[in-house]
Amino acid sequence: MPELEIHHESAHAIDATGQSVGVLAAVLAVLLAIVTIASHRTHTAAIIHKANANDAWSYYQSTRVKYHNLELGENLLAVMGTQNQASDKMLADYAVQKSKYEKQQKEISEQARRAGDEAERDERRALHYDLGEGFLEIALVLSSLFFISRKKMFPVMGGLSGIAGVAIAATALMI
Repeated sequence: MPELEIHHESAHAIDATGQSVGVLAAVLAVLLAIVTIASHRTHTAAIIHKANANDAWSYYQSTRVKYHNLELGENLLAVMGTQNQASDKMLADYAVQKSKYEKQQKEISEQARRAGDEAERDERRALHYDLGEGFLEIALVLSSLFFISRKKMFPVMGGLSGIAGVAIAATALMI
C-alpha cells in the first residue's frame, strides 16, 4: 500500500514578522505586569500613609481634648476662688500636664502632616503608574491585532504606545 503524502506549501514556512510581533507582545505583557504591580503597591502605600495621617490627627484631637479639660479645671478653681494647698498643688499639676500636651500636639501634628504629604506623593506616583499601565494595555491589544489583520501598522502603533507607557510609568520614579 503506497503512502499518501499531502504537501502543504506553507506548512514549514517560518513567519518572521509573526514571531517578532509575538516577542513584542510578550515583552509588552511583562512590562505591563511590572507596571501593574508597581501601581498596586503604590496605591497600597498611599492608603497606609493616609490611614497613619488620620490616626495621628485623631490622636492630636484627643490630646487637645485633654488640654481643654485641664483649662476647664483651672477655670473652675479660679471661679470657685478656693486658695489652699490642695488647689495650688492641683494648679501646678495642671501646668505640668498642659506643657506636656502642648509639646505632644506639636510632635503629633508634624507627624500627621508628614504622613499626609507621603500619601499625596504616593497618589501622584500611582497616577503615573496607572497612565503607564493604560498605555501598555493599549500597546498589547494593538500588537495582538496583527495576528487578526496581518497589517504591520498595528505592532508599530503598539510599540509606540508601549514606549509611551514605559516612559510615563518611569516618571513615577522621579516623584
